[in-house]
Amino acid sequence: MEAGVRNRFQGKVWNIRVDDVMAQVTMWMGDTEVASVMTRESLEEAGFRQGDNVTALIKAINVVMVK
Repeated sequence: MEAGVRNRFQGKVWNIRVDDVMAQVTMWMGDTEVASVMTRESLEEAGFRQGDNVTALIKAINVVMVK
């Protein structure tokens, strides 16, 4: 998949939660957990399965940092 995103992180799908309309895919990158929410249709099209090696493409226009 081609994407104009600089922030790419590789990891493994750890958990997939699905309801009638939406899905949440959680991946681990070392000791960091990242979750993505998508439509159920998008999940089915992507074909994600628990244990798959995946790449998270992160593009944000706003990042808030706190201490």
